[in-house]
Amino acid sequence: MTQQQSEIDDRGHGFVKALGTFDALFIGFGAMIGFGWVVLTGEWLSGAGTLGAILAFAVGGIIMCFVGTVYSEMVAAMPHAGGEHNYLIRAMGPRVSLFGSWAITGGYISVVMFEAVAVPKTAVYLFPNLEQIKMWTIAGFDVYLTWALVGTVTAIIIAWINIRGVKLASLVQTFVVSFLIIVAFLLLGGGLVGGEAANAEPLFTGGGAGFIAVVAVVPFLFVGFDVIPQSAEEIKLPPAKIGKLVVTSVFMAIAFYIIIIWMTSLAMPASELAARDLVTADALATMFNSAFWGKLVIAGGLAGIITSWNAFLMGSSRLMWAMAVAGMIPAWFGKLHPRYRTPVNSIIFIGVLSALAPFLGSAALGWIVDAGSPAIVIAYFLVSVGFLVLRKREPAMDRPLRIGGRGNGGIVIGIVSAVLTLALFVLYLPITPWSAQLAWQSWAMFGLWLAVGVFFMFRLPTGIKAGPKAEGELFAKVKSLRKK
Repeated sequence: MTQQQSEIDDRGHGFVKALGTFDALFIGFGAMIGFGWVVLTGEWLSGAGTLGAILAFAVGGIIMCFVGTVYSEMVAAMPHAGGEHNYLIRAMGPRVSLFGSWAITGGYISVVMFEAVAVPKTAVYLFPNLEQIKMWTIAGFDVYLTWALVGTVTAIIIAWINIRGVKLASLVQTFVVSFLIIVAFLLLGGGLVGGEAANAEPLFTGGGAGFIAVVAVVPFLFVGFDVIPQSAEEIKLPPAKIGKLVVTSVFMAIAFYIIIIWMTSLAMPASELAARDLVTADALATMFNSAFWGKLVIAGGLAGIITSWNAFLMGSSRLMWAMAVAGMIPAWFGKLHPRYRTPVNSIIFIGVLSALAPFLGSAALGWIVDAGSPAIVIAYFLVSVGFLVLRKREPAMDRPLRIGGRGNGGIVIGIVSAVLTLALFVLYLPITPWSAQLAWQSWAMFGLWLAVGVFFMFRLPTGIKAGPKAEGELFAKVKSLRKK
């Protein structure tokens, strides 16, 4: 335990260990299964073809498996709230830790904001008259007050649940993820009974650009397994088992997305899918010849929104808490609720951002996805490099879960993870004909968030080196500076 954690516990401000095996697993898996599988499946199928989209998710999933494997060793060795914050400060010092932690926090918050916009977009399918009192038009989309308020009110409710405590949040997560799994099995059954293999044509379309466009969204859709490390101090399991849950959640997400893509493609010809807005819902309604089943999928989409939103609010708030307590960002973010032991101020900050997001309209969905994805990949790359640094500099470090054994297997996994995440980041840069084409609004969001992180970096105390005592030294130095 670091000096920081010891002092927090001594003051009686530690987190409550309330999460069991299924709680932790469903937090990670539920975080990865948001709303994208309902609204974006048609784009994946039309952009890369049925088999092309499945292969894109398989490739992206493999990349995430390597990253998840690296994370599994790191969280087992350092099972503290804040995840990346702890790994990076020990491996590469406080400045790199702040940059990586700030980047992944931005990625998490982008998911929370995405879900806040996705809620009213989904609700319109169930309540066609929801759009009332037009306010303005953004990027060709009309924004209505009643529509936006649905997302805002939901943001307030999710924030309230998280302030009340991790156990309540995990109970909501477990219940809703169970419903999601049922919906996936219904789609599987519908595809096998009412689907037609001929509808899966074309198997490939769009060439390399179409394939890369689908691969580029995978980090945004698969981010979530790393929420488990953020809540490590609230999980009442051995560190090695926490690490294994990280990898298990990734495999579950890969299986879920492949089933969704495959079964949706069987429902109707590609020409019809392209004209639908919420294709997964329309696909199940077509296969069972009843609008009821489409509404059930929409309910599953709403469930996915809640699980993803809930998990990322948990993860991002705990990362901000860890950075604040270490003196990296304003101390205000480090306050824990006196009764519920939750990072209340961080939750409120993120809750406000998500409550405002719906007022940007539907256009914000694409901007937010594209802004969050490269930030997420930056953090994954830095954690992979940090893993390699610790393997070389601290070979005797206590590792309850040591991937690849004591030979060079773990080093190979770390190198592959670092190379793949770096290559994935390059896909976002507008330097090749195959690069993902991000809107300027996405680059503005991405750049503004990282600029704030860089500002905080230059405010950190100097002279603190990486290593096992780095976090304690930073905490002590910041504490002494505040007394002056």
